[in-house]
Amino acid sequence: MEVYFDNSSTTKTYDDVINEVCYGLKEFYGNPSSLHNLGLKSEKKLKECRDILARTINCSENEIYFNGGGSEGNNLILKGVLKSGNHLITTPFEHASILNTIKNLEKNGVKVTVLKIDDKGKVDLEDLKNSITKDTVLVSIMHVNNEIGIIQNIEEISRIVKKASSRAKIHIDAVQSYGKLPIDVEKMQIDFLTVSAHKFHGPKGCGFTYIKKQAVISPLIEGGSQESGIRAGTQNISGIMGMTLAAKIVCENMKDNYEKVLSIKRRFIDKLKKIDNIRINSYDEDSFSPYILNVSFRGVRGEVLLHFLEENKVYVSTGSACSSKERARIGGSYVLKALGLTNDEIGGGIRFSFSDDNELEEVDYTVETLEKGLRFLRRIKK
Repeated sequence: MEVYFDNSSTTKTYDDVINEVCYGLKEFYGNPSSLHNLGLKSEKKLKECRDILARTINCSENEIYFNGGGSEGNNLILKGVLKSGNHLITTPFEHASILNTIKNLEKNGVKVTVLKIDDKGKVDLEDLKNSITKDTVLVSIMHVNNEIGIIQNIEEISRIVKKASSRAKIHIDAVQSYGKLPIDVEKMQIDFLTVSAHKFHGPKGCGFTYIKKQAVISPLIEGGSQESGIRAGTQNISGIMGMTLAAKIVCENMKDNYEKVLSIKRRFIDKLKKIDNIRINSYDEDSFSPYILNVSFRGVRGEVLLHFLEENKVYVSTGSACSSKERARIGGSYVLKALGLTNDEIGGGIRFSFSDDNELEEVDYTVETLEKGLRFLRRIKK
């Protein structure tokens, strides 16, 4: 049996999406910026895709901007909004595309506040309230954490920020939540939102950013007037078509997929409880996404356990695929470190992440393999 439990890193592209991408390459090869019929045909298709995606988050189609994915979207928002002297509020376990961008922005005079979190990873709302100043321009928060799956209460965060400041904007990294949890940018008072297609069975290298009307932002990539001047470069129309179809599929099946994946996570946790010396970092409760299960296996290195599982055709990760060098530097996940775990627990962290492609039987096989691996590896360590 082959088991793919690394869906937070990337998902398998749906067959229908692959067909849609191929169809786009064949039929919509005209440049959307060209004035002839083939260009107009492609431009019309882009508008159609924009309209479909806009409906999934309750915004208008002219608030959707296509780009290369989540990292580009995050860079666009931070670099396009923040200037020297501005104040940014964020959390200690954002994606690397946020944290590394912040380091450079700080060198250029941007002031940064990193919020306190509790032992489960929830933002301290009182700390948020006290951190807002007259210079606060942006609050950037990940909706669902990519390593432990904690869900932040975006509606409450926005309410606090908007009540305290008419200037501060809300940026949400929705890479791990889009298509899995309901998102309504109006209800949640979101100003900027980033999405990546390959996290919901779409093609890699394709994403979109929601930018609220009237929001002032400078482009990251300059050149032509594509995407209303926000993102220069000829649009990847076939990728956008694939992303749109994937979005349509996951959003239409969101409730069923959620229930299926929740049953997988619950089965996994029930079986893990029989294994000694572990710590479950992603609980079975409403404040955690069912799509992510992070577990610390004490007494073993996560990388060693990962390769044992790999030899048995079970594919998992030790955390974010974008932060492997940082994990090596600190001896494990910076997310688990932020939660205050011991070095043994940080070093033994494994992330299992699910999709609607997974089945309950895969859990049984994975836990059996884990038990064998832990017996062997812990015995060797002694």
